[in-house]
Amino acid sequence: MSTTSAPFGLAVDYHPSGVTRPTMYSILTGYASNILQNQPVKIIPSSTGVGTVAAAAIGDSFIGTFQGCEWTDSDGRRRVSNKWTASTAGTDINAYVTLDPTIVYQIQANATLDVSSIGKQYDYTSISAGNVTVGISQLMLDVASNATNAQLRVIGLTPGPDNAWGDAFPIVQVQVSQHQFVAEVAQLS
Repeated sequence: MSTTSAPFGLAVDYHPSGVTRPTMYSILTGYASNILQNQPVKIIPSSTGVGTVAAAAIGDSFIGTFQGCEWTDSDGRRRVSNKWTASTAGTDINAYVTLDPTIVYQIQANATLDVSSIGKQYDYTSISAGNVTVGISQLMLDVASNATNAQLRVIGLTPGPDNAWGDAFPIVQVQVSQHQFVAEVAQLS
């Protein structure tokens, strides 16, 4: 697997408590960008006073990843999806998002990493990457983006067959290092 580029976004690996509970937020009706499962999202100001989420860009702090949504369409039917399709109109729109900054995610790197990458911080690749047919993000850890303050901190290698340090596209465990609700911690030297 880690010798083949097959990105799946920023997927929840585990929570230290053993339970990952998505938090419900809103999406504004007609929001004009796709949001795919396992894609980072941020909270944006809303005139309604209700917390609304939007796709996070490279370099943005964010709260977690999009896990799906539900809404009532113009025919009055309740819809459930693992993706938000750009410009969808509806009411009672609920987005489910991971929120806890202690969640450990897994993500595929876009180039080789070695064990010395543990503790280093990286951004992810473009959020425009994704499979809108199945609704899964295809962003990757951008190995070239290593910086003192970046979006994700590598904490280990995801255990599994055919996944090792030095592989062409290793799958690593990360935590959000630029969380919207937590002060940034610089990369360790």
